[in-house]
Order: sequence, then structure tokens, then C-alpha cells
Amino acid sequence: MSDPQNLPSNGLSYKQAGVDIDAGNALVEAIKPAVRSTRRPGADGEIGGFGGLFDLKAAGFIDPVLVAANDGVGTKLKIAIDTGNHATIGQDLVAMCVNDIIVQGAEPLFFLDYFATGKLDVAQGTSIVNGIAEGCRLAGCALIGGETAEMPGMYHGNDYDLAGFAVGAAERGTLLPRPDIAAGDVLVALASSGVHSNGYSLVRRIVELSGIDWYMDAPFAPSQSLSDALLTPTRIYVKPLLSALKAGMAIKALAHITGGGFIDNIPRVLPDHLAAKIDLSGITVPRVFGWLARVGGIGEREMLRTFNCGVGMLAAVAPEDADRLVAHLNAAGETAAIVGELTERTDEPVTFRGKLAL
Repeated sequence: MSDPQNLPSNGLSYKQAGVDIDAGNALVEAIKPAVRSTRRPGADGEIGGFGGLFDLKAAGFIDPVLVAANDGVGTKLKIAIDTGNHATIGQDLVAMCVNDIIVQGAEPLFFLDYFATGKLDVAQGTSIVNGIAEGCRLAGCALIGGETAEMPGMYHGNDYDLAGFAVGAAERGTLLPRPDIAAGDVLVALASSGVHSNGYSLVRRIVELSGIDWYMDAPFAPSQSLSDALLTPTRIYVKPLLSALKAGMAIKALAHITGGGFIDNIPRVLPDHLAAKIDLSGITVPRVFGWLARVGGIGEREMLRTFNCGVGMLAAVAPEDADRLVAHLNAAGETAAIVGELTERTDEPVTFRGKLAL
């Protein structure tokens, strides 16, 4: 048994055990301006209470169905931690959640984060939450709360973890995929900003094999360091897709190309009798994927099942609306192109023609 004579004369404090309540309070104050910047109709409260509030009626919904999603950033976090660059990892967190919500045809309304660390660094935490707020602004959703957990002994050194939780809504009867999705519908690809937030365990292994330091020029983007290039944040597709849906374009389904790539994600939004046929030669592949494939010796099919390979989102649309959708998305700042079509399923749910330009 411990000798009570070795204890401080005034007893132990929570801070001596490794948890600094004052640092947590300082972080809340530091992030309040960023949180306020995400206010939108339905959410105008301050953080710091026991729960965040959202008013669906004030947001303009009449008969809404709620859609919820949660996700993390995966081992992309390790690059941010190892390089001390935390500015954009919060946008990745938001993107991984809200892109899943728009896939349902729903509008993301609010977001909450969970940030866990061994020792709270207020500057680091502020940078992370500023990135989360930027992601919320890009998605048009409000950051209405979150949790910061300081847990000494649970995390090693500067390690931390992030999780995000988003809730959106759609009017009843408007959710995707639509029941009239059919063979002959056209697939429109929205370009990714890079690797996004999946496959980073493989990415980090390839970086080890390459012998390149995080701070050296990226072979595929010489104007950036390798770490900055690989920390390019996940693109958020919410506003242009919501705009297209509200403009009455016949989007029948959306697929967010995340972990599992084309092969696992596309079938998630298709009925059992349909398959997708993708023309790989129609995809503009960012140089980062060619570098990863060459250095890692990765075959095309493994690339297609691990990475987005340049396509962050796919839309299935009636053929008569395909060109109009492409034009609308390009005018909204996206890079969109027709890359395939839906067919009756015979064997595989996703088939390919052509080759990726790796």
C-alpha cells in the first residue's frame, strides 16, 4: 500500500494527475469565434452548454426525415501529428460525415466533434477546431457542440484522435437513391482533391519505402512539401449537389468514393439488378495516385478498391439530364465529367473498361 506520507501536504489535484481543466476552458473560449462563424438558420446558440440545439422549423423544413452520419479521419491524422500541421485535418473530419449525408439527398444541418488527447495543447486544439469550422462553413452546417477529452495514459506523446457526428434532413419522399434508378442512367464523376481521407495506412507505408522526408518536395507536386500535399483536405460536395437537386435535376443516386474505392462503394447505392460500368480512360487521375502506384507496386484493381483515384463522388442521372448536370456542377466550381453508365447486372456489380492513367 502507498505511504500517505509521500503525498503532497494539501493532497493531489486533477492537474497533477494530468488533466488541466483551465486549459479546457481556455480552449472553449479560443474557439468561440470559429463556432459563431458557422451559425445558420436553425442554430444560433453558443457552445458551452450541456447540449446543442437545432430548430428544424426555423431551417425551413415541413415534414423532415433526419439523416445522421459519423466518421473519423483515419491514419491521415498521423501525418498531421508527425509534422505539427493541424490546420486542415478538421475539414477532413467534416467532409467525411457531410459527404455521406448529401449522398442520401439530405442537407447537413449541424455537426459535433470529439477530440481526445493525452495532454491538451490549446493552440493545437484551436487549430483543429478552426479547420472543423471551415469544413462546416463549406458544408453550410452549424458547429453546435463537441467534446474535448484530456486522457493522460491513453495517448502516447502528441497523439490525438478525432471523430465527427453530423445530422442532416430531407423532406419526406425526396431521399436518394430514387426508386426510378434504371439501366441506361449515366454516371457523372466529381473530381477529388487528392487522396481525401482513406488508404493512409498504405500511403504512409509507401512513404517509408520511398525514403522521402515529409518536408522534402513531393515528387508529384514539386511546389509543395510531401506532407502538405498529402494533407490536402477532402473536398466537400454538399453545396453544388444541393444546388443541383434544388434546380430539379434528375439525380437518382450518389455514391461517396471512400474506403473500398469504386468496387465497394458504388454497389451500396444500387439495387441488386443493376451494375455500374466505368470508363477508366475518362477519369483524370491526379499525379499523386500514379506516384503511389509506382512506388508501392500497386496494381490497378487494388488502386480502384483502396483509393478514389480522382473521383470523390459519383452521380447517377437520367441520360437526358447528364449534360445539364455536368454544366451545372462545373459552373459551381466542380470538375465533372461523364464516366460511365448503369446496366443490367449479370455478374459483377462494378465493371471497368479502359485503363487508369496512373
